[in-house]
Amino acid sequence: MVVPLQSIAGGGLLALVVTFLLTAAFYAFTLHLAATFFIGDVPSQRAAYAAPVPALVSILLGEYGQSGVFGIGPDLLVGVALVVALLADLAAVSVAYRLKLRSAVPVVVLHFAFAAVLGIALGNLLGVGLLF
Repeated sequence: MVVPLQSIAGGGLLALVVTFLLTAAFYAFTLHLAATFFIGDVPSQRAAYAAPVPALVSILLGEYGQSGVFGIGPDLLVGVALVVALLADLAAVSVAYRLKLRSAVPVVVLHFAFAAVLGIALGNLLGVGLLF
């Protein structure tokens, strides 16, 4: 059973803000891992600058991209949300790390891989649905 983070806190604005902050911190951690792995020694502040963008996009798409809102099915919505979040991540990484888009693509792919693996592992450990 998947339990969204907002329902743990009871819903409302506070739950949304806390979810955003936790998601941004998680994305910052995984982005810093990916950037360190691909680029080398980089300041962690750059990941903190870039992480709120994909966090906000993924939360907004998860909240308002429910089936029927845009007139497309839920299976296609997952793909659209993933592509939009990756594009937002690409733009944020490119700006924060001062990389060309072509150079930022491997960092974004690594970021997605690290976030997916760590998110699934944390979700299984905590018994909540962090990503899926």
